[in-house]
Amino acid sequence: MTPLKKFKLKYADTTLFFGEKSIGNLETWVHGKQVVGLVMSRTAAKNSGALQEVLEILSRHSIVHVPYSDVTPNPYASQAVSCAELFRKERVDSIIAIGGGSVIDVAKTVSILVKSNLSPTELVKGVKPENTLPLAAVNLTHGTGSEIDRYAVLTFEETGEKRGFTARYPEVSIDDPRFTLTLPRDQTLFTSLDAFYHAYESATSLYTNMFVQTLSSEAAGIIVKTLPEALSNMKSLELRSRLLYASMIAGISIDIALTHLNHALEHTFSGLNPRLPHGEGLAILGPRIIYHVHKAVPEDSAIILKHIDPSIRPLSGDAEKAYVAVREFQNRLGLKRKLSDYGFGLDDIPGIVAYTLRIIRERYKTTPVNVSEDVLKDIILDAL
Repeated sequence: MTPLKKFKLKYADTTLFFGEKSIGNLETWVHGKQVVGLVMSRTAAKNSGALQEVLEILSRHSIVHVPYSDVTPNPYASQAVSCAELFRKERVDSIIAIGGGSVIDVAKTVSILVKSNLSPTELVKGVKPENTLPLAAVNLTHGTGSEIDRYAVLTFEETGEKRGFTARYPEVSIDDPRFTLTLPRDQTLFTSLDAFYHAYESATSLYTNMFVQTLSSEAAGIIVKTLPEALSNMKSLELRSRLLYASMIAGISIDIALTHLNHALEHTFSGLNPRLPHGEGLAILGPRIIYHVHKAVPEDSAIILKHIDPSIRPLSGDAEKAYVAVREFQNRLGLKRKLSDYGFGLDDIPGIVAYTLRIIRERYKTTPVNVSEDVLKDIILDAL
């Protein structure tokens, strides 16, 4: 297998450096900065080795750092508020996120809050900030896409509502595959399936286009081929590199064409129970969602699903075949849990259906399926 060569990509407001030891490119970005805030989860930045390398860069430039390491999976808006208060107090002049999607999303939000009097709720409502702190992202997973897109997702404790919103692009992002080698098996699986559903949803979105579908098909093809190999060879830098590349280009796809039904429904469930990993939630719900999406837009759907089963035709009549193919693919990878393993049951369905139906009609104009109560009940029953 040929190693991926390092490269630099300029996309929107982000300059992304991809490849082994690409973290060295932070040297130029930190020049002239005095107090850098580090946004992290409790252990991943340290365990991956990324934190140590960032600290070495800051030390060489005599830059003070202020750590915030309380970001959790499916992060709460209050974490962004607490972090912003700390960074404002410590006069932080720039931010480095060291983590996966949750960490990068919080850091995007914090970079806005520190320089404004806005709240996360106002950001969700579309209020635009005048100023932001400089932001760099050192990505630690091959699933997020947040290092290259403009979006952030936070959960609001008071309502249990998980909301995605337009935040900002990082100025500089680092996709160094070395830092993904410490991902445990479950996170390797879940983050990769997150990227797969980014590819699938953007390719089948009502906002999709030829460019998006080219990127999404490439991403899905890499994930379907590489993920089984990576789960059997967890220390392969080359396999991690390919998954990281797939995740990144799928991130561009959702930046352009957005997500739809699966992310809308999964956000409902992981908002109610943050212990549900986002990628796992997408995968639990995904096969039956694919049934309905393939029925609605079979030509777009088949562009992605051909990588799992080349015999799936771009015809609505192959919706059941598409559902079975994706379900079996995930089963072979070891996806075993259902929503009931996270405490959800039949009694939860009416409330979740009513809420999801409302948010899809209000916010997810990208959804290609004519979503009804019956469609949502069918998907949730399959996932329970």
